[in-house]
Amino acid sequence: MLPLSRFTVLDLTRVRSGPTAVRQLADWGANVIKIEAPEEVDTGKGLGGDALGPDYQNVHRNKRAITLNLKKPEGIAAFRRLVAQADVVVENYRPDVKARLGIDYDALAAINPRIVLGSISGFGQDGPYAKRPGFDQIAQGMGGLMSVTGLPGQGPVRAGIPVADLTAGLYCAIGIMVALLEREQTGKGRWVHTSLLEAMVAMMDFQATRWTMKQDVPQQAGNDHPTTIPTGLFRTSDGVINIAGGGGEMWRRIVEVLGIEEEAKDPDLATDKLRAQNRQKTNAVLQARLESDTSANWVSRFNAAGVPCGPIYSMDQVFADEQVKHLGLAWPVQHPKLGEIELVRPPMQIAGVEPPRVPTPERGQHTSSVLREFGFASEEIDSLRAMKVI
Repeated sequence: MLPLSRFTVLDLTRVRSGPTAVRQLADWGANVIKIEAPEEVDTGKGLGGDALGPDYQNVHRNKRAITLNLKKPEGIAAFRRLVAQADVVVENYRPDVKARLGIDYDALAAINPRIVLGSISGFGQDGPYAKRPGFDQIAQGMGGLMSVTGLPGQGPVRAGIPVADLTAGLYCAIGIMVALLEREQTGKGRWVHTSLLEAMVAMMDFQATRWTMKQDVPQQAGNDHPTTIPTGLFRTSDGVINIAGGGGEMWRRIVEVLGIEEEAKDPDLATDKLRAQNRQKTNAVLQARLESDTSANWVSRFNAAGVPCGPIYSMDQVFADEQVKHLGLAWPVQHPKLGEIELVRPPMQIAGVEPPRVPTPERGQHTSSVLREFGFASEEIDSLRAMKVI
């Protein structure tokens, strides 16, 4: 028994934000049933890329898969029978699609009052932009992230990962868990919904509240931290490193490690406020000394002094790092076609619990067995297959 094994989740999600939400449940044992259209209906590879590619394999692991044509009334009828016995439905359709298919929250709750519906949209379930198609980079732009990412004066820059997609998925999963906890007291489910735009604005965090509280519009700060100085990227004799050293005590330690006691007597560097006002001068004093030794030596010396410091890795270097190896973040999974592959394990650890390592299923791989579990007779399954509903 895994922590979430008592919950059955019907997964209607596609691409990334929705599958990310569902993966949080699947990785801790939820009985996740991925529902896709039959190949006769969806003849392409489907949204989300090559089914045997690294992206698809990582995001859809630990699920079982069935096919169901929700554009046919028989398909909707079959889906409703699944809903009657499920705990959670997750979808990331555009808001109007649920109502058109007859699987909006009110319709589902009429079948099963305990059902929790998790929904992710681009811009929210209502409002002037509700029907707009959503995409991660659009939300990065509209949520403010691109305005503060990149070098000063460079112009807007997207983050190197789909931040809005991933965080919307995480927020949705948190909301689903909150609703399931509440259901233990009330016996009733909830509709949990978020959007790429909401998630992105929330993830702006202190940058957002700089505006909401003080009407301060954050600007691009490049590799420097926007408010904590000196924190940023510095060149060494053989590369670059990150140093995070805000505050008087950290400044004292940095000065000691670098041996720049004389330079630090400059009145412009006397306090946190002055160092912030003279950011370029502060950084230049550190930079002049840092180029005298290697990245590895500086990382070791700063960390020994209690100053946060680390290298800048490419992805191959990330997984070669001794701490990343120790944590087991490269996660071996045995795939029937690909052999042993390595995915990325869940980033949190629960003592005594080992998440399942079930490879991403093929489309419709478990259709017959799942339907039988939900009470469909063999004759019904054969009939649905003949009608190309499954």
